[in-house]
Amino acid sequence: MRAVVQRVKSASVEVGSAVVARIGPGLLVFVGITHDDGADDVRYIAAKILDLRIFPDGAGRMNRSVVENQGSVLVVSQFTLYADCRKGRRPSFDAAARPESAEALYLDVVRLLGESGLTVATGVFQAHMDVALVNDGPVTMLLDSRRTF
Repeated sequence: MRAVVQRVKSASVEVGSAVVARIGPGLLVFVGITHDDGADDVRYIAAKILDLRIFPDGAGRMNRSVVENQGSVLVVSQFTLYADCRKGRRPSFDAAARPESAEALYLDVVRLLGESGLTVATGVFQAHMDVALVNDGPVTMLLDSRRTF
């Protein structure tokens, strides 16, 4: 499982012409799922998101988590995180999990994040979404439950 975590001042998701989710300060998280992801990957990604110390403390150092900051989290599914662009000009998405299995794991990540007590919003699984954000910093982190990077 992979995640792109962005510290944001605000973020929103629009489907069609309707805003379906909006948060203030916190994290925008894009989550991608591969074929053999499971419960361990879900727990790893959710815990990392909650515990990442990427918010400034009183001295301006990145030393606080989203939980400590009482921020919000907007979680958006993104199968393209498993795109393979090494060969040719058209990405291959063979490593991305099928939607039927990916959705359950995506919802498990959302559930675990919500159990932290934070406000958690989501995009619409498998929808074409317009995602808007004001990146704070900018601060962007890449996570992989297999620790490949």
